[in-house]
Amino acid sequence: MEWWAFFLQSDLFKWGLLPLLIFCGRLCDVSLGTMRVIFIGKGYRFLAPLIGFFEVMIWLLAMRQIMGNLDNLVYMVVYAAGFAMGNFLGIYIEKRLSLGMVLVRVIARDDCGELIDFLRQNKFGITVLDGGGATGPVKLIFSVMERKQVEAYIDLVETFNPGTFFTVEDMRLVHSHFFPVKREKTGRPFIKRK
Repeated sequence: MEWWAFFLQSDLFKWGLLPLLIFCGRLCDVSLGTMRVIFIGKGYRFLAPLIGFFEVMIWLLAMRQIMGNLDNLVYMVVYAAGFAMGNFLGIYIEKRLSLGMVLVRVIARDDCGELIDFLRQNKFGITVLDGGGATGPVKLIFSVMERKQVEAYIDLVETFNPGTFFTVEDMRLVHSHFFPVKREKTGRPFIKRK
């Protein structure tokens, strides 16, 4: 075990491996924290506390090294850099998972019958209302869908009506819904909603 004690005192460990471990630890714990907050907002009441447990364990390990070396500026910088990158990574992961349901509101020109027909033919559930905009009559098209379908939906809208105004809103609860587009199983049996 003498070699281990020697390694822990070496410059390679103090200035190479330990800063890397602090950075990676902070990257992981902040990513988990970002995911936990997102899961809380989406109603995943069992997954959020589990993620929180691992988040805090990693944070404690990283903080232990920082508190033991408060005079080391390098450790503080990599700790802060890990925090910043952890936020970025957490948001990226959440976007890739595409969890939850969204409401897409499209405000299209009144002459968008072809778009409406095409959306219906492609099994998108839509509700269409007549409205009036600043430059004349418009159609308001509402669709509720899984978040992972939004990009394809918006591409269709932009193909038929370039420059169309639309908004996408996260939905926490959808009741008595109708989704004509066949949805794939998520393969995430441990992600439960309340």
